[in-house]
Amino acid sequence: MSEIKTNPWMTMPAAPDMDAVSETWRRVINNAVGASFSTLDRARAGQVPAAYDPTAPIRSIVDFNLGLMSSPATLAKAQMRAMNDWSEFFYNQSRRAAGIDVETSINPERGDRRFSDPSWQDDPFFSALKEAYLLSARSMVDLVADNDGVDDDTRTRVDFFIRQFLNAVAPTNFASSNPAVLRKTIESHGLNLLGGLANLLEDYAAPDAWIARRQGDAFEVGKDIAATQGSVVFQNELMQLIQYAPATQDVYKRPMLYVPPLVNKYYLMDLKPGSSLFKWLIDQGHTVFAISWINPGPELQDKDFGDYVLEGPIAALDAIEKATGERQVDLFSFCMGGALASASLSYLHETGDADRVASATMMAMMIDNGDLGEWSTFVEESQVDAFNAHIEAKGIIAGDDLKKLFSVVRANDLIWSSVVDHYLLDRTAPASDLMHWFADGANMTRAFLATWSQDVLQENKLCVPGGIKVGDVALDLSKVKTPIFNLALKDDHVAGWQAVYRNGTHFGGPVRFVLGGSGHNAGIINPPSRNKHGFWLNDQDSNKDVASDAWLDGAEKNEGSWWPTWQEWLTTEALGQDRVSARVPGGGNLKVLEAAPGSYMLG
Repeated sequence: MSEIKTNPWMTMPAAPDMDAVSETWRRVINNAVGASFSTLDRARAGQVPAAYDPTAPIRSIVDFNLGLMSSPATLAKAQMRAMNDWSEFFYNQSRRAAGIDVETSINPERGDRRFSDPSWQDDPFFSALKEAYLLSARSMVDLVADNDGVDDDTRTRVDFFIRQFLNAVAPTNFASSNPAVLRKTIESHGLNLLGGLANLLEDYAAPDAWIARRQGDAFEVGKDIAATQGSVVFQNELMQLIQYAPATQDVYKRPMLYVPPLVNKYYLMDLKPGSSLFKWLIDQGHTVFAISWINPGPELQDKDFGDYVLEGPIAALDAIEKATGERQVDLFSFCMGGALASASLSYLHETGDADRVASATMMAMMIDNGDLGEWSTFVEESQVDAFNAHIEAKGIIAGDDLKKLFSVVRANDLIWSSVVDHYLLDRTAPASDLMHWFADGANMTRAFLATWSQDVLQENKLCVPGGIKVGDVALDLSKVKTPIFNLALKDDHVAGWQAVYRNGTHFGGPVRFVLGGSGHNAGIINPPSRNKHGFWLNDQDSNKDVASDAWLDGAEKNEGSWWPTWQEWLTTEALGQDRVSARVPGGGNLKVLEAAPGSYMLG
């Protein structure tokens, strides 16, 4: 007798647990009350101008359509391609319906995890739905790319907005068209959707009114993460300086100073002990100092780019000399911190103190903004005007707003995947030290942001000799002779690796370029013990005569982490150094103020 196969969609689930139903309804009601109070609190707080121009998508689409009307050949080509593509699609569907195996060219892009459920491949209905969506999306994106009737800036903006729309309407985002959600709904008698409603109300009631991507009690800063032993030994209005305790009896002579970005807390480099870059450096024998920026309020709104240079890296150098007796340091920085570090190098050169930094490591550095890619969407004149009006009214931009901005750029990974997990499947996100850090944003001051958005991003003045001043000192990166270790990440969505490569061409000294695997944050935190991601090396370092693609063509991929390669560069290639007795916080001319991670980080 042949075995009778059961249709998984027709299997009757067990009756729901009434205690679970009751508890879920209790959550819904309690969270609805909390959401109501939050709505009233926001109304009482008053409104400030939005940080973005809501008309920008409409204006961009109108400009695009006007350009398309002036280019009938582009439209005709798109229509012909669409007719061929959809004819092939329906032909393939009819063959599948007849039981014929068909290979398709309509597949998700590399890294797109939305369609990982087996039903998207195995079930004829969901397979056809997936391919129809992907084909529609591809047609729209190709039409934008092929429209020669508009300028590049308009095309870039429309591409960004179209992709946001396509991400939002993906069939994976709806309960009725997501097979995993449908199965869960049948199994739980809809309890997952009720629980998801409770989660939605809870998130709306939170101060940032945003999708929760971290478990609030999974990590305790200073205990589970940002827990490397150290002490605050100096502070001013803008930063605290942390000195970490040694792990070896002797250490390299030159201390290291980390300059973080302002948008996030410094402890990306000090997550769980097994993935902490600080801990790894200390174990190699380095004396590590880290700047921890204050989370500024409106009272610091006039602190500008130059203030962050002078009261950040420059002040830290003086403090490190008092703490260790060493005049020279090895500087390292990440993202926006690279712009502050670069400005500091130029400032030191112009003031006759270039020797104070022996080497500088720039990780995913943002200084050359001549080609912002999709980020140019946010520096359109109307967007900058709206942004400036917002920060003028508040004196700062909140870290939560910046977190939302970065999430939009990676909407599928940072928004829509959480919508599915949190609101449709009622699943709690797994504990992640990296996501805990990402959610722990920081505010930025009005004056700094005005300079950053106008001078650094829109006008790219940091790459122009004399374009930006720190105090009365005009900066010129081309005069900087300090050896540079320039790290880019191949899948970086914030600082594209080709742009980071170009950064190196603006310095006047030797630049060692290394291309790491993975993305903006995960590619940095790549301890050797994990043996992940890999990295590319080329004997030809970045310079004006070698384009980034040519560099990559001649590069060799290495397995594992780039950290040991950096360590070798720090200790032998860039500038050799002796070992001295280990230094402990408070052992020099600076006394311990408080234990790391310090009150500025916790504020």
